[in-house]
Amino acid sequence: MDYRTALVTGASKGIGAAIVESLVGEGLTVHALARDRAALEALRERLGPRVRPLAADVRDHQAIMAALGSAEIDVLVNNAGGLASVRPLHQQDVGETADVVALNLIAPLQLIQLMLPGMVARRRGHVFNLTSTAAGAVFPGTTAYGAAKAGLSQAGRILRYDLAGTGVRLTEIAPGRVQTDFYLQAFEGDSETLRRKMYTEQRPLGPADIAAVLMAALRMPDHVDVAEMTVTPSEQAAGGHVYPPAPQR
Repeated sequence: MDYRTALVTGASKGIGAAIVESLVGEGLTVHALARDRAALEALRERLGPRVRPLAADVRDHQAIMAALGSAEIDVLVNNAGGLASVRPLHQQDVGETADVVALNLIAPLQLIQLMLPGMVARRRGHVFNLTSTAAGAVFPGTTAYGAAKAGLSQAGRILRYDLAGTGVRLTEIAPGRVQTDFYLQAFEGDSETLRRKMYTEQRPLGPADIAAVLMAALRMPDHVDVAEMTVTPSEQAAGGHVYPPAPQR
């Protein structure tokens, strides 16, 4: 492929770290963005000098652009996201709602806005937006998160129209349940309860599964844009609900 450099957000662990590893394996230099500098340095130590740690908040675009300097980014992976709690909207405070929207919708949109001029000028680029099955299915207690991911999904559909013929592709990947620490804050740091409630009844996806799907889209010939992919565990339907069997009569 003609791509040489990538920027991956939320890169210090989980899906982000797995994507960084896959891109490095493909020969790309990867600017790995996350707040945890120590974790990023450990990733570089494990994967080698093609990993360029970029310790910053994904919402701090001035710091990100200053750190990138003159780097030409060919592949942007908007992976960073999160939610502080799983509870009805009317039980959240307005600050939490604003933070969820800023992290999951505004930050990736602004990064796309910053990266696209260079991609379009070079007629080479691929943007990946990691959304969620929550963008289209109902997960109780995730109103702001689902709305933000749905907004990012719709933004991608419009952007593909704007980018047609520019040489820049845009792929949305909507994962189902992936075994990571994504919900750990919502479970108040209780990793055992998180594991028992989220990852024992059904086999979840792993971060490497999402990275493999991304790489498959990235490796397609440049006239092919895999626009949208929903990736779920084979034991999970969209929405994630498990219905008990009907009582025997």
